Amino acid sequence: MKGRKMTIKPGDSIPSATLYMMGADGPTSASTDDFFKGKKVAMFGLPGAFTPTCSAQHVPSYLSNAAALKEKSVDSIICLSVNDAFVLGAWAKDQGVGDNIIMAGDGSGLLTKAMGLEFMSLDKGIRCQRFSMIVDDGVVSVLNHEAAGEYRISSAENMLNQL
Repeated sequence: MKGRKMTIKPGDSIPSATLYMMGADGPTSASTDDFFKGKKVAMFGLPGAFTPTCSAQHVPSYLSNAAALKEKSVDSIICLSVNDAFVLGAWAKDQGVGDNIIMAGDGSGLLTKAMGLEFMSLDKGIRCQRFSMIVDDGVVSVLNHEAAGEYRISSAENMLNQL
């Protein structure tokens, strides 16, 4: 998979897939069709829970800007990671996201792969590349794809400027 190019682009529909979240009584699931139908969604993807940049910058960026994004007609904010619901549930508590961000697990990387946003980490397996996007009623309208090792254009602050 090394060198694989991203396949999703503005104007494309989000692929159908099932994502997993930690609910009050354990793991729950929802389809991407349910997440995006009739809504404006800010979704950002990152390499993994509890990783340095993701924990210190990416999630906090969206958490501190959640109200501002919602003021710009964003219905929900989704954080996508190739982790399971249990890991994302623990990370959500650690980050204090509450109801502000949906921490969505793509445990097998099926959605990540369908969007062409995966990469192979030598020690962790399949991971999600860092990105952010605005999805309007299931269609990508804005896409910010980071170069490997960068964190800049996928921030909530950049997304606010694009809305």
